[in-house]
Amino acid sequence: MISIRGLKKFLGGKLVLEEVNLEVKQGETMVVIGPSGCGKSVLLKHMMGLLKPDAGQIIIYGKDITRMKERELNEMRKKFGMLFQEAALFDSLSVEDNVSFGLREHTNLNGQEIKKIVQEKLRMVGLGDIAGLKPSELSGGMRKRVGLARAIAMDPEIIFYDEPTTGVDPIMGDVINNLILELQDRLNITSVAVTHDMNSAYKIADRIAMLYEGKIVETGDVESIKTTRNPIVKQFIQGVAEGPISV
Repeated sequence: MISIRGLKKFLGGKLVLEEVNLEVKQGETMVVIGPSGCGKSVLLKHMMGLLKPDAGQIIIYGKDITRMKERELNEMRKKFGMLFQEAALFDSLSVEDNVSFGLREHTNLNGQEIKKIVQEKLRMVGLGDIAGLKPSELSGGMRKRVGLARAIAMDPEIIFYDEPTTGVDPIMGDVINNLILELQDRLNITSVAVTHDMNSAYKIADRIAMLYEGKIVETGDVESIKTTRNPIVKQFIQGVAEGPISV
């Protein structure tokens, strides 16, 4: 589904991504882990076409999105859903208007059809009669779930998650993880998540890739990552100060 080949990116004169290679299979959840500031979100933005690499390719549906013109890229993005780290809801809009934003911008559906879809997606993320509320009236966990409802509103084929459990308590974090698993099962989508929350990574991932110093240093299923002998991966997943990753 997604093939990243030799991806390189400089930001502010610093090499953030160096020869990143990663394959994401159709229907799987790939979780990218790594220390804060290692370039996980930068990698995600490249997959969405929000950043252009200095070298390399990102092949999605057999097409290199790094060479697409903006109009073609916008058509490709309609197949994507995105859950942002802080949900990124529009404060001035109601929950209903937030979830329906893409539908109103990119479809010819009438108001009643859009309203029905919004209600369906809110039910899917476990939210009831809150369509008329504003984001400021919601808890952090509810905002995350509204963001998730918006991400799936247009029935995407690929969903990107940027730190899906950041900013919520552990119980709500597990609720978010369960929703990701449920949506994966019900919608049969391909998912890419970036996180440093290992509990979340172990729960939602089919495979895990570790990004460190601009490179993917290991990729494997959950069990192989848990039992890794790679000292970099081992230090990170165990959360200890001593090791090759400088603190």
